[in-house]
Amino acid sequence: MVPPPPYVPAHGLLAGKSVLITAAAGAGIGFATAKRCLEEGARGLMLSDMHPRRTEEAAQALARAFPQAQVYAQVCNVTQETEVQALVDAAEAQLGGVDVLINNAGLGGSRRVVDMSDEEWLKVIDVTLTGTFRMTRAMLKKMQPRGRGAIVNNASVLGWRAQKEQAHYAAAKAGVMALTRCSALEAAEYGIRINAVSPSIVFHEHLRKSAPESLLQELASREAFGRGAEAWEIANVIVFLASDYASYLVGEVISASSQRA
Repeated sequence: MVPPPPYVPAHGLLAGKSVLITAAAGAGIGFATAKRCLEEGARGLMLSDMHPRRTEEAAQALARAFPQAQVYAQVCNVTQETEVQALVDAAEAQLGGVDVLINNAGLGGSRRVVDMSDEEWLKVIDVTLTGTFRMTRAMLKKMQPRGRGAIVNNASVLGWRAQKEQAHYAAAKAGVMALTRCSALEAAEYGIRINAVSPSIVFHEHLRKSAPESLLQELASREAFGRGAEAWEIANVIVFLASDYASYLVGEVISASSQRA
């Protein structure tokens, strides 16, 4: 196994920009990305999640660490259109316009197709795919008149790979990839970039609670470095896609793994 590299210092990739990110409370890619956005010079951040206490705690922690930035928090369930619209409106008002939307909300689970209920299927699809659609639609209505902006979606290697008991999640993430490509062509006409990152296995607290350690280690062993990604390594890719360094990337899904079966 090749160990993770040292934490990469910031380079001001998002200097002066404002960011809205979903599912960013607690451990995982969302919070790591929120932190990275502020490290990279974002002037303001609206952090959202569906858990009130965790959302507020995360925002307070970031506000303490980055006193020079505006940090706001709002609870939002991306399966509810009224909450999505309220979140986008609040972010626009408090941040003076949103430059970057990061769609991180997603829901997984393990179930064989033969045992999967309609409810289990639809719940994963609604959060992971339709939630990304709702947020993108609401944000495009704000960004298009301004003629600028960037949207980064969190997809998954399971949009490409096959894995048992992951049909609902894989279908949702493959949908996120397709949504990224199609919406990107429409948004490009208005100077807006939409791209996605496709992470492989990322070790964080929530994942360790939801999956057996033996399975996690087996999946990690398949990767080129023989390990899972650190959450901040995926955050780095997201921040790059959100930045002006990715100015000519449209509808791309960037793989953050070796893509081995």
